[in-house]
Parts: sequence; C-alpha cells; structure tokens
Amino acid sequence: MTRCRSLSEPHDAGLSRMLIVYIATGLFFMLIPGTLVGVANLLTISASHTPRAADAGWVQAHGHAQIFGWLGTFILGIGYYAIPRLRLAAWSPFAAWTTYALWTAGVTMRWAVGTWPPDQWRVLFPLAGALELLAVLVFCVSVFLARPRARDEKWRTSVVMITAAGWGMFASITIGAWMSFRVDAPLFPFDFNQRYLALITWGFVVPFVWGFATRWLPPLLGLRRTRKPWLLPSLVLLFAGVVAALAGALLLASLVFLASSVAFVVALRLWEPSEREPKLRGVHESTPLFLRIAFVWLAIAALLAIVSAALPLPNGWAGASRHALTVGFFAVVVFSIGPRVLPAFFGVRRLWSARLMAAVLVLVNIGCTLRVVSQVLAYEGLSAIAWQALPLSAVIEMTAVALFALNMMMTLTTGSPLAAFLEAQQQQQGDALSR
Repeated sequence: MTRCRSLSEPHDAGLSRMLIVYIATGLFFMLIPGTLVGVANLLTISASHTPRAADAGWVQAHGHAQIFGWLGTFILGIGYYAIPRLRLAAWSPFAAWTTYALWTAGVTMRWAVGTWPPDQWRVLFPLAGALELLAVLVFCVSVFLARPRARDEKWRTSVVMITAAGWGMFASITIGAWMSFRVDAPLFPFDFNQRYLALITWGFVVPFVWGFATRWLPPLLGLRRTRKPWLLPSLVLLFAGVVAALAGALLLASLVFLASSVAFVVALRLWEPSEREPKLRGVHESTPLFLRIAFVWLAIAALLAIVSAALPLPNGWAGASRHALTVGFFAVVVFSIGPRVLPAFFGVRRLWSARLMAAVLVLVNIGCTLRVVSQVLAYEGLSAIAWQALPLSAVIEMTAVALFALNMMMTLTTGSPLAAFLEAQQQQQGDALSR
C-alpha cells in the first residue's frame, strides 16, 4: 500500500478505505441501535406519560450505541487518519483494523446484551467491556508509540488535546468494564450511571471534539488567530469538572463545565468577526452559523446540568442536558464538519449535496430544540401537551440522521453530481481541442 509521504498529501488510499469502513459502521450504529431504539423508547415513554415506562437496560444500551457506537467509531477512525503521527506510521493500518475488529465486536455485544439480556449475560456483559478496552488500548498505545513528524504548534496543541481525550476514553471504557463485573443485571446502577455519563460525555467526547475543532475550525471559519495560551487551561478545567462529577459533586462539576466551555470558545475566538474568507468549498454557506450554534448548545447543556444538579434526581433537566450535549453539540458539529473534511479523506472531490447538508442541520436543530424543551416540560409535569411533542422531536431527528447518512453514502459512492458534470464538460472540451 502506498503511504502518504508528508502531511500535505490530502489522501491516502489505504487509510481512506479503512476510514470508509469506520464511517459506514458509525452510520449504522447511529441509525439502528442509536436513533431507532431511541425513538422506540421515546414512543413508549410518551404513550405512558412517565419516563419510568422505558426499560432501563434499553435506555442504557441506546446511549451506549450513540456515544460509543456512533461517535466513538467516528472518532477512532478519523483519529487514525487525521492525527499526523498516525497517518505517517507504517503500521497504522494494522493497528486501525485491529482496533476496528475489537471495538465493533465489543460495542455490538454491549448493545445486544443490554437490549435483549441472554442467560449468559454475566459472561457477555463484561466480555463486551473487555473488548472495548482492548480496542482503545491499541489506539492509545499507537498514538504514543508513533513518533511526531511535525513541529507545527497548531498540530501539537490539537494532538495534545486529542491525546488527553484518548485517555479520557480509556478511563471511560476501563471504569465501565470494571463495573460490568460487579453488577447484578446487565445495566449500571442509577447513581453510578449519572456520574459515568458525565465522564463519557464531558471527559471523552467533548475534549475529542475540542481537539479536532482546534485544528479544523480556524481555517474553516476564517477565524482570528487562536488564543493558544487559553486552550490547555480550558482543557484542564474541563477534566477538573469531570473529576468533581466522579466524586459526586455534580453541581460543582456543572459549574466548571460551563466555565471551561466559555474559556474554550474565547480561546478559539469563535464569536469574533472572521478575518479571512471561510474555506467552505463544497459545503453549504450556512456552515459557519451552525458551527457557532453548536457551541451555544454546549453552553445550554452545561446550564441545564446546573439546574439538574440543584434538584433531586431523577429529573427532566438531566436528560435535557444530555440531549443538548449529544445532539445539539456533538451531532451538529459532526454534521457541519463531516461534510467538509470527509470527502477529501474519501478521495472524493466534494460533497454530494450541499443543500441536503443544510436541510439536515436545520432539522437536527429543530428536533433538538423541541426535545429539550418538551422533555423538561413533560418530565417535570409542567405541560401535558409536551408528552405529544416528544415523539415528534424523535421523528424529526431520525429524519435528519437518515438524510445525513444518505448524503455521506452518496458522496462516498458517486461524489458530487456537479463535479461529475464539470469533469465531463472539461473532458469534452479536451476531446474537441485534440481533434
């Protein structure tokens, strides 16, 4: 397999094939175990007008598929492709495929056991955690064993953040695997699960998104020069909040999450006027707006978590906070950045449909807003009508997810119809000149 010789080469055929498999698998987890199961749970809850109607094992299996099956698979695949030291390492393909086999087996087993517990769950439940742990260990070891090839500070800072997030991921999987040996049923106890959710969201996915955002958002949005001295302190503050959450100080943790999020946005200068032309080739012109909205959802998630921590658990604010984080922040960032960077990784000239991308971003924000508001109103007994809005929000979000998957798969298989047309025109002009 031909290896990319420098960081400037945009495409590596072998790693691109690997990334395609990772992305396709992540899309499957996003559509079926994640979104579809989530819709089924929400329909059950809405029909009974009580969140206790949904099976706790199903809810946790759905969350695991969303966080680890979708976002985790995306992150691992993009990490192997986009982290410079891994792209340039000769053994990266072997490590990437090993991680993929272990990871998908573990996540699939964890989802299946949590959804339909078999008699052998006492073996399969911890085995799933062990497989996930081995997969993440391979990734973390790969990052540290690969020698850095670039001294550019913007790469170093982003890689430090992604590496820290990798350790957050490793801690998440390790703690989850350890707990899977101690449970009396194939699900985590409520008190532990509340703290664990803070770890896997704020301690794993958020720093990964921050790391990639540090590298990709400034050129994509044409931002002013990043305040680099603020980046790592904001990351340290974020992990301090995670430690507080694990210790059970959820209110303190939520306050720290808000402070760290504000510090990161200020460091990135996200809301300051751009000083350069945004690099939006191939994507919709509204992309900068939606990326900024995503970081508003990050702040909303922290604010809702503060309210939740100040009230007795369980409450509707906690679920609304997690949804604002996972869909409003995580999904909107992925749906905004993915169409810009993935086609280049796939070896495709541009996105299949920029208009479809914009429709996805509009729908996912509408669905998330409806879900967050209606969940608070319904679960807290403030509005009976809100129970009817819950399934509608799920359908809107599921439509957005399906359209995103369609756009990515069409990009992967056909590329851009406009690009194909232009290439055909150029070919015809070349043939005419040759005659």
